[in-house]
Amino acid sequence: MSDRPLARSTGSRYIGLMGEFLLQNEAAVRMTVFGGMLAIMGGLELLSPKRRLSIGRLRRWVQNLGVVVVNTAALRLVFFFLPALAVGFAHLMADDGFGLLNLIDLPFWAKVVIGVVVLDGIIWAQHLAMHNVPVLWRLHRVHHADLDIDVTTGLRFHPVEIILSMALKLGAIALLGPPALAVLIFEILLNGGAMFNHANVALPRWLDRVLRTVIVTPDFHRVHHSVIVSETNSNFGFSLSVWDRLFGTYTAQPAEGHLGMDIGLAEYRDGDRQGFGWMLALPFRR
Repeated sequence: MSDRPLARSTGSRYIGLMGEFLLQNEAAVRMTVFGGMLAIMGGLELLSPKRRLSIGRLRRWVQNLGVVVVNTAALRLVFFFLPALAVGFAHLMADDGFGLLNLIDLPFWAKVVIGVVVLDGIIWAQHLAMHNVPVLWRLHRVHHADLDIDVTTGLRFHPVEIILSMALKLGAIALLGPPALAVLIFEILLNGGAMFNHANVALPRWLDRVLRTVIVTPDFHRVHHSVIVSETNSNFGFSLSVWDRLFGTYTAQPAEGHLGMDIGLAEYRDGDRQGFGWMLALPFRR
């Protein structure tokens, strides 16, 4: 007698139990990943930095993390009707049977994988739009105006951009109907990945070559923060590196090298103007 059905049943049950644990402890899981990645990547930046910072670490961390506080409050204020935001919305869609994946018969694990991958592709497309639609670029340049790139740069986004991004995710969830677990995994990977790939860390070249075949590494993403426009308009991925390769927006290395390249935007090179209030007002400046 084959043990494959039993193995599949055991595997499905294990996935279900793990998913239930993650969803029931969503806040704790998110905070653990956030705090863990911030501490780990921040520590590695001290031990093995890729580049020398031009602005003091303490000042940048206070300012960039201050934006996180404002963004969190803005999301809670605008989307007050969704206690768990995107994950809660996915639960609602599943209960009402909305979305493609809620209408087709697939194994739960397949729906989770499809949901994570498709949502990552949608965020890649959003990032591309942020660079090509003028009004969106005004918001997104808050992220790119940072004169250095480190773990906190991955958290530095204007609150209006964060609100628009959440609205896009809710629309994608309504159309796709991914399981709530897929949405939670996607958001954890997105936030944790952003801190990882923005980190000022010198990975061994062999490790970078291996990792970038699947995920976005610090060297992969650093190119995207170059002052050279053609490099800024490349390497849009946050988690998976496949999208840039697939759509021809991949740049392997910066022209000036990772140590010689200038970070930021050419029009905003004054470190004294990089304060908290300046960041929030930047989209409304000419």
